[in-house]
Amino acid sequence: MKLYNSPHAPSPRRVRMYAAEKGIALELVNVDIQKNETHSPDFLAVNPVGETPVLELPDGRLLTESLAICRYLDETHSGPDLFGISTDERAEVNRWIDRLMFRLYVPMTHVFRHSHSFWAGRIPQVPAYGDVARAQVLEELAALDRALEGKDFIARPSFSMADIVGFAAADFGKVVGIRVSHEWPNLSRWYGTIKGRPSAAA
Repeated sequence: MKLYNSPHAPSPRRVRMYAAEKGIALELVNVDIQKNETHSPDFLAVNPVGETPVLELPDGRLLTESLAICRYLDETHSGPDLFGISTDERAEVNRWIDRLMFRLYVPMTHVFRHSHSFWAGRIPQVPAYGDVARAQVLEELAALDRALEGKDFIARPSFSMADIVGFAAADFGKVVGIRVSHEWPNLSRWYGTIKGRPSAAA
């Protein structure tokens, strides 16, 4: 299987981490966002939305959206369970995935888009909105720190997809100067644990 990938973007990273945890080999086809390759005619033929990741299956079918890709791989491959075993556990993992996507990842992307020079001239930037999004991110990181008190992982006693989603979002904060620090001791401990996993380097 081929994964159309952008090495520094958090969405493809979720898929790479998931695949590494499951032991799934993917052929990476790198698409350079900085060179605007995601909006080239060739790539738009792969994904008209102009975003990575995209998973190309052996029969030529194309799957987009990182979480949909991971859920597809979860249902088609054996290996460690990352989305939950029981109904209650799956609900808790997915609850955290939704929360982290909407309350941490999405605001983090808005900080990047509205405050980073990378996007200057590429999109309309509203710096004040970037400031609002930054405050939202910091508030959610503090809330996550509280939620992690006495816990090794976010959604259950063992590592799950929620940890991948949270880590990819939190680590992306370095691009805009938001770093997990000892100001949040529980979050910092968790972040160090996830960063130490081999999949974090995938």
